[in-house]
This record gives sequence, C-alpha cells and structure tokens, in this order.
Amino acid sequence: MEFIFMFFLGVVATTLGTLAGGGGLISLPAMLLLGLPVHSAIGANKVSNTVSSFSSFYYLIRKKKISLKESYWIVPVSLVGGVAGGFIASSIPEEQMYILVSFLLIAAFFTSFIGKKGFVGESRLKLEPKSAGGLFGIGMYDGLFGPGQGTLMLFLFSYLDIAYIRAVGFVRLATFSSCLGAAITYTLAGHIIWPLTLALMAGSVTGAQAGVRIAEKLNPNFVKPLLRAVTVLLIAQILFTRVF
Repeated sequence: MEFIFMFFLGVVATTLGTLAGGGGLISLPAMLLLGLPVHSAIGANKVSNTVSSFSSFYYLIRKKKISLKESYWIVPVSLVGGVAGGFIASSIPEEQMYILVSFLLIAAFFTSFIGKKGFVGESRLKLEPKSAGGLFGIGMYDGLFGPGQGTLMLFLFSYLDIAYIRAVGFVRLATFSSCLGAAITYTLAGHIIWPLTLALMAGSVTGAQAGVRIAEKLNPNFVKPLLRAVTVLLIAQILFTRVF
C-alpha cells in the first residue's frame, strides 16, 4: 500500500510542480505523515525530481519547443548557484531563511500584477546579466533552502518575456541541475530508502509527462492566476510551519 501511495503522490505533486512549481507543497508533508525520516523524505524528492525533470525537459527538446543551443548554459549557472547555496547554508540561521523565502514569494506575488507580461512573449532566452543573475540567485536559494524554487523561476521567465511552454522546459532543466548534486549527496550519505524512492520516482516521471502535455494546451492567461494560487499556498505553508 505504501508503494501505491508513493506512486500517486509522485504523479500529483510533479504534475503540479511542472505546471506552476510548488510540488513540494504536497510531496514532502505527505511523506513525513507517512513516517519517513525528514532526510529520507527530502532525499526521495531530490532523486525523483532529478529524473522526472530531465524526462520532461527531454520531451520538450524532442518536440523542438526549446533547443540545447539556447539553454545549455542554464546547467552550469544553476549548478554553481546550488553548490554556493549549499556551502553557505550552515552560516544562515533557519529563522532568517524563512524570512527570506517569505519576502521573495510575497515580492513575486505582487510583482506578478505589475505590467502586462504573461507568458505570451516570443523572446529568446539569452545569457545576459538579468537572466544569469536571476537563475544563479534562485539556484543558490535552492541550495540554501528550496521551497518555491520552481515557482520563482517561472516568475523570472515571465519577466524575461518567455512563452509559457518554453519557460516550463527551462525550469525543468534548471531543476534537474540543482537537484542532481543534492541527490548524489543524499545517496552517498545513506538517507535514501530505495523501494519507496523508486515508487515516488515512477509516479514523478508519469506526472512530469502529464504536466508537460497539459502545459502545451494550457491557455497562457490561466498561468499567472495558477502561479499566484501556488505562491499563496507556499506562503501559508511557511507561516504554518513557523507557528506550529
């Protein structure tokens, strides 16, 4: 029964995560309720996200929605950001991390109401200070803490005037990059409960494939309301964690 639960948990969480980020809203609390140790739950998320993110990115590459020539630089930028975040994580108190992520999410929420950009642009993704700086900063945040990373990246790509389906592909590539190192770390540390993690991974790959197919058909006008809803839920989860 646990394996079936983990599979469907992966499907639901990764479908949401692919469309708007915030899949951890569902998967991490559910695994903790199931009784998994916190490091095993986080490690299962990192391992499954590594595989599922790459599968959805590969689907969009194969469908020629995005190209490696345009996006290859995301990998080192996000990876270095994640490593940098991991190195300095121990020097920042947990309380300050909660304040930082709350500020970032609230700022992203209100910024989303400013201007008319809404994932309908046709701009190409270019390696320039605002794109590289934004991805590096979010990658560092992912290495430091993590919740809301995918949602913040989608807000960034909206600001860069990138069409939604292409933004999804770039976010999945960045997620793959930032999760890979963490997945290796948790594996080497012996935190991974492999039978349950593999069940979650199978569900996550299924959810990732469902998510990109829904994203292809999703009206861009619906994306920002969905992102805002996920952002509010992320903020509520963080506040609930702090209070209780």
